[in-house]
Amino acid sequence: MISPEEIQKQALSWWKPILQSYISGVPFFPRTIDRIGKVKSTGITGNLELLREQISRLHRHSKSNTGLGYEVKTVNQTFRRAGSQEVPDNIVFESIDDYLSFVQKKKEWKYFQQHYELLVATFASLKDWAYQHCLSLTNPDIQWADILKVCHYFVAHPRPNLYLRQLPISVHTKFIEQNTALIQSLLDFLIPGHIRHAGQQRFAERFYLRFDEPLIRVRILDMSLSVAGSLSDISIPLSDFQKIDLPIVRIFITENKMNFLTLPSVPGGIAIWSGGGFNVSYLREIEWLNGIQIYYWGDIDEHGFQILHQIRSYFAGVESLMMDKETFERFKQFAVDGGRSNAEKLDLLTGKEEEMYRKLKTMKGGNRLEQEKIPQEYVESVFRGRFR
Repeated sequence: MISPEEIQKQALSWWKPILQSYISGVPFFPRTIDRIGKVKSTGITGNLELLREQISRLHRHSKSNTGLGYEVKTVNQTFRRAGSQEVPDNIVFESIDDYLSFVQKKKEWKYFQQHYELLVATFASLKDWAYQHCLSLTNPDIQWADILKVCHYFVAHPRPNLYLRQLPISVHTKFIEQNTALIQSLLDFLIPGHIRHAGQQRFAERFYLRFDEPLIRVRILDMSLSVAGSLSDISIPLSDFQKIDLPIVRIFITENKMNFLTLPSVPGGIAIWSGGGFNVSYLREIEWLNGIQIYYWGDIDEHGFQILHQIRSYFAGVESLMMDKETFERFKQFAVDGGRSNAEKLDLLTGKEEEMYRKLKTMKGGNRLEQEKIPQEYVESVFRGRFR
């Protein structure tokens, strides 16, 4: 026979659907529990006293005894040995009040109603959002009035191009920072056409706020290209790098900073360093790079080829530099054990690059030649032969 605790467990599983029924306007009650472990003739023999105690306990916690809660619907059954007995047939919650009293959610229901009405009164279009995120509306600690002030500003001023602390909203910057996940979820519904990139999860970048941007370091390898007289090495915010307009012929990207700093002069060339490694992702939206010949020089190891594959996914014409079998064999005495990549195949590598990548993956050790281990004299000879 079902117990009051089991009834409560099943009733609690209805909580989210009940909230959603309020939003959709579809009645949820009365609601019946039919699977209660009904009494059978085979189960009553020898267990009559236990059964009577279970039924008595079920009634003690029911609406007939407490005033609110579940009702026990009964039927008369005749058993061969026990005779006629009135036994439970099903459990019924007739109303939301009965339910709330039994599961002790009156306060949460009150908060939910207040927050939902405020939400749709401010933005009727958030009804669908509320349906999906109804549980958050039961939280008494969320300051919905201030949350909606922030949303109202972004709806009126999408793409503000201000720092967070500059937004003219009567809430603290810290409040916005502490609630960015919730605010982002709401703004995704309210201003879907003003999201910078669907995969961008950082709030400021997603909604066109200014932020502490990555710095792109630029070395001028041909002083005729210098943007300000004799400046040859500058660091600029990513957004400023996007605006560069110089007659650049070729660009060199390195994985290691010291190699970046020691690249020799090249006609029409600049070198850029975005932080090394997989930070090349910062460059993917720099449109003017599509018209420039790009060279990537990374470590000859599995991750180096993975980075090459990554940057080539942004700019198809990228060429690798000193990442070939000849370079590896020439300086293999400097090779060390390197980390492993989970990628079995990198589709954007050339045939020779793929061959080198496969060779590295089959090596038990000595599978990493760091680019800084390649002598400077060799680097300069390669550049003289290729770019002079």
